[in-house]
Amino acid sequence: MQGDRPIVGTRLIRAWQGVEHTVTVLVDGYEYQGRPYKSLSAIARAITGTRWNGPLFFGIRNPQSGIRNHRSGR
Repeated sequence: MQGDRPIVGTRLIRAWQGVEHTVTVLVDGYEYQGRPYKSLSAIARAITGTRWNGPLFFGIRNPQSGIRNHRSGR
């Protein structure tokens, strides 16, 4: 992770209601389904239809402490 964002090129994968969703980290934001997004929260809302903390939704933030998880290969 660089600062508070994953490294550019990282793919975040999240299953939601039986569908696997993949997000790619870009220099200036994220890409989901071929479209640019400025935040993970906006992508989480597009997927779920409700407000979510994006890093929490994608599993890169610990819900209890707010500490970011460092996972390789995800």
